This record gives sequence, structure tokens and C-alpha cells, in this order.
Amino acid sequence: MQKIMIVEDDPKISDHLKKHIEKYGYNVSAVTDFDHVMDEFYHIKPQLVLLDINLPSFDGYYWCRQIRNESVCPVIFISARIGEMDQVMALENGGDDYITKPFSAEIVMAKIRSQLRRAYGEYASKVEERVLENNGLKLFPERLELTFETKTVSLSKKESDIMESLMERYPRVAGREDLLEKLWDDQTYIDENTLNVNITRVRKKLQEIGLEGVVETVRGAGYRLHISWKENEE
Repeated sequence: MQKIMIVEDDPKISDHLKKHIEKYGYNVSAVTDFDHVMDEFYHIKPQLVLLDINLPSFDGYYWCRQIRNESVCPVIFISARIGEMDQVMALENGGDDYITKPFSAEIVMAKIRSQLRRAYGEYASKVEERVLENNGLKLFPERLELTFETKTVSLSKKESDIMESLMERYPRVAGREDLLEKLWDDQTYIDENTLNVNITRVRKKLQEIGLEGVVETVRGAGYRLHISWKENEE
């Protein structure tokens, strides 16, 4: 059952959307804690997000950018803002479609089905899925999944990008500057510690599938994939 996440701070609109979409067999979750939208996103793992612009604390543009850092799932904005620039901003910040309020629930459903077909169904790209493999460790960049033997772990978009760089560069070093450039468009405003945090997260994901010491730090240069599990076999 495909999961839809609703990020709408008007409880009447949120409840109306939830009930209507559920009639079509979807699993629908409505966010109520608007300070921790990404925590809900990680927990729900939706295939599509309906996102309002006017939200407490941070607006929908901000949350769409955060989602885009982690996922390529379709995001449909639903907003009372009808200005042309609002719609441009929604698309520029990673949105896939825009619906203005008041809206027809059937139009919302049609757009949901359309986006799901394009992303996962009959209209999805039929190109062969990419798989990076090294001694049994497999990365599926389009799925954001990493597998080893019988274990699989889900990755964020940035975690997947790091693993992709390490596996493509192996046995060479993936430089810190190269990783920063791949993960962020503008390195100028990225704290050096941000990459360290993401490397730590990658190491924890590898531990979840039973692998230790796979990401090796090369002092003054960057990081390198270390096939530690082969050494343990020997």
C-alpha cells in the first residue's frame, strides 16, 4: 500500500484530504508536529508528500528542500497562494506540482495518481536500474538502499551519494572537496563538520548490515572504501 504524507496545518483541510485519499486505498499520515516534519518523513517513508506553504516555524519551501536532500519522492504543493511567483518558487525548491486552494478533492486525487505513475508506475523510466557492487556489497542509488548478504538498509540521498562516490573511486581516495561538491551545490557555506556528520551516519548504516571499518579516513585527503569483511574471512 503506497504511503501519502500530508503536511497541512489547517486540521479541517488535513482531515478532509486524509479521509478522501484513504477511500482510494492509500495509507495516509497527517503531520501534526510542524517543528519536526523530517522526523515524521523518516518514520513514514512516504511515496508522495502533499505540502502546504504557510506553516508554523518554517514554510513549505524550506521543508521541500529538506525532503529533496533525502528523497526524490513526488512533492505536490497545496496552497492558498495563487501568485505566479509562488508557483515558481514551489517548483524551484523541488516541488513537482502545485494546487491552489480552494481545490477539488478529485483533482488532488488525479494529480496524486499521475505523480505516482510517473515516479513508480507505468510511466516511470524503464532504463535498467543502476547497481554498484564490490565483493557482495551492493548499492542501489535509485532505491536509496544498501545490501550485504541478506541484510538491507535504507539510506538518505546524501548517504547514498557518499557510498556511490566511495564505490566508484575504489581503491582510490574520494577527496573531501569532491564529496562536498557532489553533496552540495555551493561548498562556500558548508561547515566542514557537516561532511563528518554524514560520514558518521554512513558508518552507522554499514554497521546495521554487519559491516565495520568500511569507510576509512585518509588524513589530509578524504575517505576510502575499505573491504574489511574480506580481511576478516582470510
